[in-house]
Amino acid sequence: MNRRVSGILVIALLFSLLATYLVYRVVTSRPGQSGPQTVMIVRAARTLDIGAILQDADLTTGPWVGPLPSGMATKKEPLLNRGVMARIYEGEPILDSRLAPVGAGGGLAATIPTGMRAVAVRVNDIVGVAGFAQPGMRVDVLIAGQVPESPGRDGAHVKTILQNIEVLSAGQNYQKDAEGKPLVVPVTVVNLLVNPEQAEILSLASNEARIQLVLRNPLDTEVAKTSGTSMQALYSGSPSAEPASAKPVARAPARAPAPAQPQHIIVPLPPIEIEVFNGGQLTQAKFAQPSAKDQPQPVGEKK
Repeated sequence: MNRRVSGILVIALLFSLLATYLVYRVVTSRPGQSGPQTVMIVRAARTLDIGAILQDADLTTGPWVGPLPSGMATKKEPLLNRGVMARIYEGEPILDSRLAPVGAGGGLAATIPTGMRAVAVRVNDIVGVAGFAQPGMRVDVLIAGQVPESPGRDGAHVKTILQNIEVLSAGQNYQKDAEGKPLVVPVTVVNLLVNPEQAEILSLASNEARIQLVLRNPLDTEVAKTSGTSMQALYSGSPSAEPASAKPVARAPARAPAPAQPQHIIVPLPPIEIEVFNGGQLTQAKFAQPSAKDQPQPVGEKK
């Protein structure tokens, strides 16, 4: 191979390497082709319970790769002194939707929606401490006691008064210390989220009767129609029946009056006139006809 051909090949190789480098630079410099963006976000330095007020020691920062979800905090300053409305676990990003509004403070009051009320209901240890009712669960409220209209007649009576009520907190009582920080004190109370009318019902029921909570499926929102039951109904074998005092007295159906018997009207028959000719003398005689009841009934035809 002569020098001329070798020079052409070398020049061609150099041009190909230059073109490859230029294409690589163009492709890598195009927008959207770079790696995912990394942003520093605010995370929980420890597990934060409902009602806690965020302090600087409760927060830390960490990298977040990819696009930021809506409401995710990137700075600590706007989060300080805000109450926690939902439990935040250690290392979890801080979202604005899980914190109380600015100035609302902490504690249970910050978790109550507008127009609703939180009513504390005292329950036994099984319900309040053993995990029967937890925040976010749905329960029905039953009352047991004597019916005022019939004391002692039908025994204890049980009735469902509220259905599909949300549990706001259970087994804990939120208080504040001298510095205003919330303290969690274990007690046998369950805080229910209700409207003002339901709050009045619960307040009266808690003072006049014994309250029992019944757990229900959160997806089951149907309101069941129940009539309640009593001890007398349980012993009679019909638990769903109304108490005896509330049952209407059974009465025999009124008999229809007997149809009136038809009355027989006797119509008098005209008399029978007979004319008798004796020679040239005419004699007339009249005979009264017998009534229908006096006539003998025919029993057969005689020949």
